[in-house]
Amino acid sequence: MMLVVHDPDWQRRFEEIADELRRVGDRDWEIEHIGSTAVRGIRAKPIIDVAVRLRDDDGLERHRAALEDAGWRLGSGVRSHRVMVFEGCGVRTRIAHFFAPEQWEHAHQRVFRDWLQQHPDDARRYERVKIEASADPSTYNSTKTAVVQEVMNRARSARGLPSVDVYDKR
Repeated sequence: MMLVVHDPDWQRRFEEIADELRRVGDRDWEIEHIGSTAVRGIRAKPIIDVAVRLRDDDGLERHRAALEDAGWRLGSGVRSHRVMVFEGCGVRTRIAHFFAPEQWEHAHQRVFRDWLQQHPDDARRYERVKIEASADPSTYNSTKTAVVQEVMNRARSARGLPSVDVYDKR
């Protein structure tokens, strides 16, 4: 999938997705827009990523059947939390990352998004590496890892947190 210029409509799409997840799942879920589409001004794949704060460890399982009935499917090789994806006409359009309550505050995806929103130079640097990485879709994520790790180390340090390995795929 190609990177496209930032679309101001992504925020509205996020709000629709969040409303749908609350309607189908738990109306009290805290949901935030994450990923590159949440960072104004940078190119991104037109896939809306959301972070969902579960109220308890069984929150996803209680609502999983209803989410699957609505078109969501378990997916991704992420190890630290559950992920569901939504595809339309065979194209992935949305990804929902489900975090246990104790994971929420320091979830990489939220920390990274916050940092990029507040540090435009790092956002532009990340955009450049994404453009380079998009030349080979099979290595897209692994190509970005070094820059993501460096930025995350600084972002976590600024919050008084230790560095951790950001590559979380099986």
